[in-house]
Amino acid sequence: MDNAAELVIQARNLTKRFGQLTAVDHLDLNVPRSIIYGFLGPNGSGKTTAIRMLCGLLTPSEGSANVLGFDVPGDANPLKSRIGYMTQKFSLYGDLTVLENLRFIADVYSYPRAERKSRIDDLLDRYDLGKQMKQLAGTMSGGQKQRLALACAVLNKPELLLLDEPTSAVDPKSRRDFWAKLFALADAGTTILVSTHYMDEAERCHRLAILDHGRKVADGSPAELQASTGMSVIEVLADSPWAAQNELNTMPEVKSVTQLGIRLRVLVPESATDPLSLVSGKLSALGMNAECSIVAASLEDVFVAVTLKDGDQEQAA
Repeated sequence: MDNAAELVIQARNLTKRFGQLTAVDHLDLNVPRSIIYGFLGPNGSGKTTAIRMLCGLLTPSEGSANVLGFDVPGDANPLKSRIGYMTQKFSLYGDLTVLENLRFIADVYSYPRAERKSRIDDLLDRYDLGKQMKQLAGTMSGGQKQRLALACAVLNKPELLLLDEPTSAVDPKSRRDFWAKLFALADAGTTILVSTHYMDEAERCHRLAILDHGRKVADGSPAELQASTGMSVIEVLADSPWAAQNELNTMPEVKSVTQLGIRLRVLVPESATDPLSLVSGKLSALGMNAECSIVAASLEDVFVAVTLKDGDQEQAA
């Protein structure tokens, strides 16, 4: 996006230190309006800290951010009414019913009383909570709690929705249903920033940033990232995949070998000459029966490639 007015979030050199630990390290970020933008990274990569700075809950040690036209944390108070925030852990009141939780959040946002009942009724219907409206939130299943948390996060019709690993404690079907609701929100104009460590969820994002030890190491659409790994990806079907993995890991040209069932995913820098022959020749010389082919990079391949340090080689687990 060239037009800064179309950017919902802009961050420059955003940094957060906790003593000697740098949790977020000079993060630059541009998030356009009405898309789902993902933060992909393992635990400890800085995703939660970055989100908390962007919504004004943490003060940056360095750098600046502008969210919906407000500087954070300086203008965080007027920003609060225009954003929704869903934490990783269920943070609503377990000893209140679904309806009572929604009414409480409506009070927090000072939602207009004349419109409050219709808004809550709409949320109960939209997020399939009507049958649980009188149920204590603490007795609900993981998927039900997730839907309630999302309903509360969007009660005030936020322009920006911040979700911190929202599906980490639910089953795959609940995750699919949850993402269908996110796409509906984005289609209606809500901008969504969601953190995740699931590759399949990251592939659903319109754009994403990959974070590693607090630093942004890649940024783009999933297709753009998969097309620019800097690695040739070779899939190996071997009679003895574990033995083949051990042998391939001894090659200096090979940067990573990952076993997926009976298949191996081998990453070799694009600068290497004829990487397919390099891998197949090594296994053939050792008398190992294997079929090798060049394949398109997956998002997991991208993640491995961009988080490998120069000169590093990922060892077999």
